[in-house]
Amino acid sequence: MKLLRDTSLIFNRQMQLLLRNPVWILVGVFQPVMYLLLFAPLLKPALQVPTNAEAYEIFVPGLLVLLAIFGGLFQGFGLIAELRAGVIERSRVTPVSRLALLLGRSLRDVVSLIAQAVIITLLALVFDLRVFLPNLLLAYLMLALISLMTSAVSYGVALVVKSEDALAPLMNTVAQPVLLLSGILLPLTYAPGWLQGVADWNPFSWAVNGTRALFRGDLGAPDVWQGLLIMAVLAVLAVAWAAREFARSVR
Repeated sequence: MKLLRDTSLIFNRQMQLLLRNPVWILVGVFQPVMYLLLFAPLLKPALQVPTNAEAYEIFVPGLLVLLAIFGGLFQGFGLIAELRAGVIERSRVTPVSRLALLLGRSLRDVVSLIAQAVIITLLALVFDLRVFLPNLLLAYLMLALISLMTSAVSYGVALVVKSEDALAPLMNTVAQPVLLLSGILLPLTYAPGWLQGVADWNPFSWAVNGTRALFRGDLGAPDVWQGLLIMAVLAVLAVAWAAREFARSVR
């Protein structure tokens, strides 16, 4: 009960800070929207699909996973600023749960991501994308788990390195192969067999395949439940590790 109360307290505070300057939600969605408007129209001939709707069923889910991954991995910069300002240091004298310090921030990131995902989905509907509402909600759950996991990892790493100069190259080094080996922009079914074998070890590849299955209406596809299970397990592990780093930082 105390954990829920503390998490709610931190979450409300973080949401207040976000809503004071909501332009950052639009800034975060700007690059995906550019992909949607300027890159997606090229996919119909490239993928040799008969309709724009099928092309967007392939591209939009990958774009949303891309937003969840990159949006979460770079949240640690804000935490480093709080470290420098002494916000985390002052938490030592409060009775708030150390896990709540993490969960409140990560849940704020999840809410921000879902808001951005809704904007992109609504824009994609204009381009003939069609998706069933239950499938869409399940896809958003997949995105929420990805965001929770990546933001927790970013916060944990930020508490370890305590420097933007170290965090930026580290996150970019991780994000680049994750992007290329997950089939975010184009399905890996078009890739050589060895590349598909390597991608099978990338958990985000399972998440992308599961999200695409949901958008094409295949709710019972194994990729859906495998992707959700993998993301849920990784999210729990990431939260547990990052919470331990928070506990060490405010000990």
